Formats: sequence, C-alpha cells, structure tokens
Amino acid sequence: MGIVDELKAIIKDAGRVSVNETVLENHGKDLTYHQSSLPDVVVFPKTTEEVQAVMRVASQNDLPVTPCGVASSLEGHTIPVKGGISLDLSLMNQIKEIRSEDFIVVVEPGVTRRQLGKALKQYGLFFPVDPGADASIGGMTATNASGTNTVGYGGMHQHVLGMEVVLASGDVIRPGGLSFKTSSGYSLKDLFIGSEGTLGVITEIILRVNGVPEVIRAGKAVFSDLESAGRAAELLLKTGVDVKRIELVDEQTIVAVNKFSETNYTEAPSLFIELDGPPQAVKEQSEIIESMLEDENCLSLTFEEDEKGRQQLWHARHEAAMSVVGLTPGKQLTSTDVCVPISELAQAIIETRHLLDRYPVTAALFGHVGDGNFHVCMGVDRHSPEEVAQYKKINSEIVAYALSKGGTCTGEHGVGLGKIDYFYREHDSATIQTMKTIKAALDPKNLLNPGKIFKD
Repeated sequence: MGIVDELKAIIKDAGRVSVNETVLENHGKDLTYHQSSLPDVVVFPKTTEEVQAVMRVASQNDLPVTPCGVASSLEGHTIPVKGGISLDLSLMNQIKEIRSEDFIVVVEPGVTRRQLGKALKQYGLFFPVDPGADASIGGMTATNASGTNTVGYGGMHQHVLGMEVVLASGDVIRPGGLSFKTSSGYSLKDLFIGSEGTLGVITEIILRVNGVPEVIRAGKAVFSDLESAGRAAELLLKTGVDVKRIELVDEQTIVAVNKFSETNYTEAPSLFIELDGPPQAVKEQSEIIESMLEDENCLSLTFEEDEKGRQQLWHARHEAAMSVVGLTPGKQLTSTDVCVPISELAQAIIETRHLLDRYPVTAALFGHVGDGNFHVCMGVDRHSPEEVAQYKKINSEIVAYALSKGGTCTGEHGVGLGKIDYFYREHDSATIQTMKTIKAALDPKNLLNPGKIFKD
C-alpha cells in the first residue's frame, strides 16, 4: 500500500487527501518572495485522532510534515521545503467552548481571528491579539503573533493558557490548562508558542479573552517629519499614558493607503493611537496626549468619535502592506520586522528610512512602535534574482542595525526561512544548541517542518 492509500485509509474521506496539482501548488507557496516547494500530498484532518494517525504514518515512513492554516505568515513558515505531507488544519475550525464567566475560550487551530471575534461579541468579550491578517489561531500561536494591540494587551504568550499538541510520535500532550497562572512544573506550553510547527502540531488552544471596554477612542496625529513622530511615540510610552494601540506610519505608506483605499489622509508621518476604558478616563488621557504632542511638531491631532470612523482608521492601517504592494503590480508582498529597545526606537526608524531612500525601491515603514517593533514593506518579484538579492541586502542592513542596539531580528513574524541566518547572529551557540536539544528530544527524526528556524 502506498503512502497516499495509507492516508486515505486513515482519513476515510478521499477528498481530504489530495495530490491534485492545483492543491499541491497552493500549499507549496505563501504570499511572499520565498520560492515555492511542493508537498507530495496534502491532508485535511478534522480531528485530533486523525492528526495522530497522520503523524504515526509519517513517523513510520520518515515523511516530513508541514502544518499550515491560512498561510498568512511572512517568512515562508508553511512552505514544505522537504516535500512530504502538508497538514492543512483549516477544517479544524470549531469554537469548542466559551466560558464567559471565566474569560476563557477553547478553540481548534483552524478558527480564524475574525471568526472568534464574531462569536465573542454577543458575550461582551473580545480577543485583542490583532496581527492584521485574518490569521488562524493555530498559526498565531505557532508564530507567537502580536500586532497592533500589543502595547496595551500583549501578544499570544500572554493569552494562551493551555493547548493540546500532537507530537511527532503521534502521542498527545496537554500542557497548561484553564487557570490564569500556575507554578506546577515546567511551562511546556510556552515551548510551543512561537515554535513555528517544528515541535508539534497544535490541535486545540485555550485562550484568555477580555471584556469589551466601555469606550474606545481612536486618533490620528500628523507630524512634520518622521523623527518627530518617532520621538512622540517614545515620549508617550515613557510618560505612562495608558495607550492600548500606538502605530507609526510613514509618509510613503499614507500615500499608498490613500491610493489603495481611496482615503484622503494627510500624506505625512503619522501616529495612529487608541485608548479605551471608562469615559472619564479616556477623556482625560486624550487631553494629556494632546498637550504632550503640541511640543513634538504635531501638525494635527484628530480623534474619531464613532465606531465607523474608528474602524475606517484601523482598516486603513491594516491595508498598509497590501497598499504598498499595490504600487508595484505583479510583485509579491515582502515585509521584514525587527524590534529594538524603546529608547532606541526613534533613531532606528530614522536610520531605516535613510537606508531605504538609498535604494531604488518603493518601500514603506510602519509598525507597532508601542513595543519597539516596526516593519518595512515592499513588493519584490520572486522570479528576479536581482530584486530578491537587493531585498536581502536591505533586510540584512536593517537587522544588523537592530542587533547592534540590543534588539531582535524579528519581533513577531518569526524565523521561518527568511530569518535563519539572522537567528544565528542573534543567539550564541550554546543557546542555539539548547534549542536544538529540545527539538531533537521532541522530534528525533526532524520530521516536523524541517528547514525552518535551524540550518540543516
């Protein structure tokens, strides 16, 4: 019996085990410049038991397994570079339990961020981790996603309480649980958050959620130059203003957003700001921000008073990456991210903009500056060796600067394929060897998402 027949015998539904050429091609690439690599077969499990059975077949036959969801990650995480099985978890998309009184929800990995948001709304709850894309919760957990709300609410590490994981052997473990805190043994769940599918297949996630605030107020501050915008963001953070979101968007990004989304925002460096809480507290915080920004070359500060205006503002921010790519038709989205200490943020943004201006590229700079994380986005033709080489050179210079200031090569995108070399620059050999030891213990045959994070 061949591998495909073995898998069909497990899954029962022949339509969920595919060697169709189009299905293989769709699972062999992502949104970015990374070169495609086809799997041998794509499997769509619906239960943990099916995932277990697939992993046992893979282990018995030494077949690589690459878990995937929506495939909205930006560093080639879901490309099966060694072939084998692409394990598509999108059909495991049930919200299994909402415990509103405990501020807890239990979901399968294929549940998407927007799907979860709609389900929570009727309970007066929301899930604050917002990377922009309608990513799957499993993928967000595997890459330790964060996003625009991080400064106020934290990322996936702060919201994942527990999980169910199928190991390479097919065994199931359930690290963490329903409690908000524990001191019981090793925090195994934290090993899998950000592991990018290299340690196990996450089949269930227990999440901590939040109550919807009484008032949410969003504002847009426009500045005369990028330096002033970066300095203002740093000032707001240092002075303890209770900002839940603070995003920096440079002039080039605003130009792209106006064209792509047919908006009419002032084309200048801007901070997108959001506050929430009791009405009086939000009012007082808004007034403090207005007073503080007057001394930072702020040209204007406007707050959106209604939900429609607020949603439009953040929609424009979330469309920033695709807006920039829209200026270079036919090219693939390419976005790098780094994170630096808060005190280094303003200068890092200025240096990065100067760097970009030295190259003949259409590039935008924006990011979740509330936690020192920012992004550079451009379009790259993955079929042009010259363009790919130029992007890699730009990326290398951005990362080198961040590392020189005590930062990290990636604040939220993850290592995947694109940041492997920089991962080795960032960490000492003993630290990397410790990570490899953990990988070898959980996946001794190196079957789970091989070729990611570590050099072969």
